[in-house]
Amino acid sequence: MKRRLLTQATALVLALGASSATLAQEVTLRLISGFAENGIYVQRLQPWINKVNAEGKGVLQINFIGGPRAIPSFELGNAVKTGVVDMALNTGAFYTNVMPEADFLKLTQIPVAEQRKNGAFDAINKVWNEKGNMQYLARIVENQPFHIYTNKKVDKPDLAGQKIRITPVYRDFFQALNASVITTPPGEVYTALERGVVDGYGWPIGGIFDFNWHEKTKFRIDPGFYDAEVSLIMNLPAYKKLTDAQRNYLQKHLLALEAENTFWARYGAEETARQTKAGIQTISFDAATSKAFRDKAYDIGWAGIQTISFDAATSKAFRDKAYDIGWAGAAKQSPEVAARFKALFSK
Repeated sequence: MKRRLLTQATALVLALGASSATLAQEVTLRLISGFAENGIYVQRLQPWINKVNAEGKGVLQINFIGGPRAIPSFELGNAVKTGVVDMALNTGAFYTNVMPEADFLKLTQIPVAEQRKNGAFDAINKVWNEKGNMQYLARIVENQPFHIYTNKKVDKPDLAGQKIRITPVYRDFFQALNASVITTPPGEVYTALERGVVDGYGWPIGGIFDFNWHEKTKFRIDPGFYDAEVSLIMNLPAYKKLTDAQRNYLQKHLLALEAENTFWARYGAEETARQTKAGIQTISFDAATSKAFRDKAYDIGWAGIQTISFDAATSKAFRDKAYDIGWAGAAKQSPEVAARFKALFSK
């Protein structure tokens, strides 16, 4: 009888030990977003987190803590670097205070899938590991060119006399266009527009409706330039602590998330159409079209956002200037990395 009880007790201990070992293999990563919870970036990420957690029981879980109310956007990069948080949904423009190279990612002209093949992704991680104590996990936003949105009409690529809200993404380019620039996080832009603190702002083609900025915006300048970069980054020591099984599981889901980036081209088209429905007018600057536009614009009370565009040659020069200035600014801050990235990022 005693022998049977001892055998049962031993089996129970072994079972509990096996269960504890299984639980010990599960890791929970804390994730914070540099963008608001109700915005498109978090909305796109949330189903992915749910899928990771549903399929990752016993292996890996992600605890989404929240957005900028948890950690302000411009402080989140340092929180990842120091391990206050394990992961972040962020853009390089928000953590140039950690490493200036973070802003270089806006200059990529090739898709992330190609970056993984041509060595660009590895080159990014070499710099992110060394300078940011981070692992660059995945780029989840592509095909989202930036635009200048303004309440003052222009007839040429010149922002003289305008106060434009920026992040580091736009600083060099907008200053080269003679703008006075003001840095604010996204959550403060609406009030800045409402109070006349700024005349306009830089932002990708998508997302202005998330913040209701369209209510305080009259014009969008075409063409777009650069490519909005929103990515998942991770504290490097936390990444290295993952087991092979956990790292492989996370990588599988990261690649699946990147494979959904075709969404952004469709989304950009939908947002453009949505702006058109809200009253966007395309301006070409010959006399007849300008007059027709003016007449129609006054008829609708300037209620919508009007698109300002240029002829093909001016548009090309506008876009080329953006990249030239972007790379020149990058070279000033980190010449060796800028030269390496330019060869890998450009078409």
